[in-house]
Amino acid sequence: MSGTAYHHGSVAVQERLGLRDAAAHIAPSIRPGIRPVAAAFLELQPMLVLGAAAPDGRVWASLLTGDPGFARATGPHTVSVAGGVRPGDPLAEALTEGTPVGTIALDPRTRRRMRLNGTVRPSARGVLIDAEQVFANCPKYLQKRELYGSGPAAPDGPPARRGEALAEDQLAAVRAADTFFVATTGPDGADASHRGGNPGFVRAEDPRTLEWRDYPGNAMFLTLGNLEADGRAGLLFLDWENGTTLQLSGRAQTVYRLEERFVRFRVDSVVETPAAGPLRWSAPEYSPANPTTP
Repeated sequence: MSGTAYHHGSVAVQERLGLRDAAAHIAPSIRPGIRPVAAAFLELQPMLVLGAAAPDGRVWASLLTGDPGFARATGPHTVSVAGGVRPGDPLAEALTEGTPVGTIALDPRTRRRMRLNGTVRPSARGVLIDAEQVFANCPKYLQKRELYGSGPAAPDGPPARRGEALAEDQLAAVRAADTFFVATTGPDGADASHRGGNPGFVRAEDPRTLEWRDYPGNAMFLTLGNLEADGRAGLLFLDWENGTTLQLSGRAQTVYRLEERFVRFRVDSVVETPAAGPLRWSAPEYSPANPTTP
């Protein structure tokens, strides 16, 4: 990590949008350690999204699940995650000693989220994450859902579907999505973040091209900053009702149009895994902050 909260990519975006002062004001909220309130929140969560680069260089976002406590702070700078990613996941071979990772713990029940970035190392329990950046985000664009049960999870389910472009049913799922997660990498390491909106906020132009509007947020621009510096990205779409995951890896860039900004994502690789996670969630209560989609 650099000696400041933001690397040159994030600073470039902040300056372009005239939000450098706002970003500097919020920078102290990015801490190197895990405060007790953050540790307590993490230990209640049954899922964690992790982003990293695989050995072949592709960036992915992966879903990790377990009973509350499967991810827990074991000290002010360390998180222990039981099990790690599931076998067959694109990141299954990636979490070796010192791999940069970004994580986000998101609780749809309370519309709260916490991000923790650092490096990973194997452990007897699964993996340990050495925290370098820890911070919370506001509840904007988070849909509220209730956790109502669990079902069977892979490897008992059907095998994963793999490809280089989205199939028609996958395109339909993306167009209907109200939430996805995005993993990026940059000079300071990896990051995992959340994007939400009303269904239709992600446009699928064709089987290999997605676009979404980047809604106003906290002015940090960690995701857009990484894309400015690197361009590799991984997306994770969840089927909240049946646990299916749709993971996409490719490259993205920010497009500025008048007063708005958009991210265009080019799909290079697709992995869809039925019943990848056991959690079953209710239909959403959409965030009141969601802009109206066209």
